[in-house]
Amino acid sequence: MDLNERLSRFKLQQERCQASLSTIAAARAPPAAAPKPQPYAAPRPAPARPSAPPAPAVRFSDDTARLQKMGAVRTSAVGSQIKDVIELLYRTRKALTARQINEATYVDIERNGAVFESLRKNPKVCFDGRCFSYKPTHSVTGKDGLLALIAGFRDGIPVKEVEDAYPSVLEDLQALKSSGDIYWLSGEQDNVYPNDPRSRLELDAELKKLFKEIKLPKDMLDIEKELRRNGEKPVTDTVKRRAAEQMLGKKPKPHKARKKPRGLTSRSKITNMHMPELFDLPMDTKDFI
Repeated sequence: MDLNERLSRFKLQQERCQASLSTIAAARAPPAAAPKPQPYAAPRPAPARPSAPPAPAVRFSDDTARLQKMGAVRTSAVGSQIKDVIELLYRTRKALTARQINEATYVDIERNGAVFESLRKNPKVCFDGRCFSYKPTHSVTGKDGLLALIAGFRDGIPVKEVEDAYPSVLEDLQALKSSGDIYWLSGEQDNVYPNDPRSRLELDAELKKLFKEIKLPKDMLDIEKELRRNGEKPVTDTVKRRAAEQMLGKKPKPHKARKKPRGLTSRSKITNMHMPELFDLPMDTKDFI
């Protein structure tokens, strides 16, 4: 028993001694070197990104011309605004809303009741309740329809009635004339006539010769007599015209006396006397001064 107690105390004493030695060894050991401070490194700048170009500065003067034109249009006469709208509809041949017309011509139809009513009642404008469009005299859209339209007018139709049908109508009229499908006669008023294939007849050469050999009277009295004998009323009345000439007499044409060119007189004022070589004058001009 005593032996075990002594053994336990000895182990405890050994442990205490070991702990004391460890503490003494730790106290005598040199202090650990402190870590060296790292040199300061400046942060590397990030790569520059391509920046978007700056937006141009908006100046009030940039829109001056547009605003001036807008003001001039909206303060102009109603007829002038209607003309601008009809020209736009004729040129585009599209159905346009009031907003689209305003953007193109600056004519504000929605806020101008007089312009709206005039356009709605204009025979050249078609309004369906929302859009405005051009209304031609004849609704034709191509060469075939144009030929069919002319064929319905055997006595001819004025060109001005079909020239607004569609933009290339004049070119199609010229093509139809070149192909022999229509006749285009020019005068005080250009007219086009259908060339009916049934009326294309081949005349005998002998008949053409007889027609060319017919001699017409030279006196208008004889021509009027022939017309009356064939049941035609002449437009002229030569007997009445000649009687009026004998009674009243022909008015002679006024003869204008030709003015003689005036020469130099004593009243004429001559300039640049120091340069006589510029004028077709004698060197001695003292008589004219």
